[in-house]
Amino acid sequence: MARKLGLVSLFIGLALLMTGCFNIDEPIKAENGGIWDSFFVYPLSWLMTNIADALGNSYGLAIIIVTILLRILILPLMIKQTKSTKAMQALQPEMTKLREKYSAKDQQTQQKLQQEMMALFQEHKVNPLAGCFPILIQMPILIAFYHAIIRTPQINPDVDPTYTGAPQNFLWFELGSADPYYILPLVAGATTFIQQKMMMVQDNPQMRALMYIMPVMIIAFAAFFPSALALYWVIGNLFMIIQTYFITGPNVGKDNKEAKTGGAKTK
Repeated sequence: MARKLGLVSLFIGLALLMTGCFNIDEPIKAENGGIWDSFFVYPLSWLMTNIADALGNSYGLAIIIVTILLRILILPLMIKQTKSTKAMQALQPEMTKLREKYSAKDQQTQQKLQQEMMALFQEHKVNPLAGCFPILIQMPILIAFYHAIIRTPQINPDVDPTYTGAPQNFLWFELGSADPYYILPLVAGATTFIQQKMMMVQDNPQMRALMYIMPVMIIAFAAFFPSALALYWVIGNLFMIIQTYFITGPNVGKDNKEAKTGGAKTK
C-alpha cells in the first residue's frame, strides 16, 4: 500500500514538473511545432473550438462535451481500475487476518507477511498496483487539456495579445479566470472526496488519509487555476462517480463489513 501511495505521489510530482516544463504563455496554433503541441494540445483545442462554434460559441458546453469524450476514451482503463479496487476491497478481511497473524515488526516476520500477501493476490488473480496504471495514462491527457484550456485565446484571452475577442463566460464564472466565489473549487473537492470514498479501501489508514488530502489539494489548485479546468475536474468526477456506482455499487467496502458482521451474528 505504501508503494501505491508512492506511485500516486510520483505521478502528481511528474504532472507538476511537466506542467512547468512546457511553454504555457504561447497561444496554441496549428503551426506550432513539436510532438506535444501537434499531437496532444492542439487537437484538444481544435476539438473544443469546433464544438463551441457548433453550440453558438459556448465554450463551457464544449469543455463539458470534450471532458465526457475523454472519459469515454479512457473508460476501459477506468473500469479496470475500479474492478481492481473492488477486488482489493473483497480481500480486506483476509488481508487483515494476515496482518494480525504477522503483527511483529521484525524483518523476517514482515517478509513472511509480504510473501503471504503476494500468494493471496496470486490465488485470487489480483494485481495490487493495477489501479495505478490508469492514473499514469490520465496524466498526459489532463496536462494536455490544461494546456489546451489556458493556451486557447477564446478561453484565456491573456495568452494572445493580438486576440480582440471578449472573455468567455459560463454560468457565473469566466472560463479563463479562477472562480471568484470559490463555488466550483468546493464542488471539485467534494466530488473528488465522494469519488475516492466510493473507490478506496476504507479500513486502511494511509488510504483514508489520501482520501482527505486529495480533495484539499484539488480545492487549492482549482481556487487559482482557470475555472475551465475546475469545470473539467467536476464533470470528470461526476462521470467517475456514476461509473463506480454502476460497476461496484455505492460502497463495496460496506458490503464486506456487513457480511463479516452478519457472519459473526450467525455464529
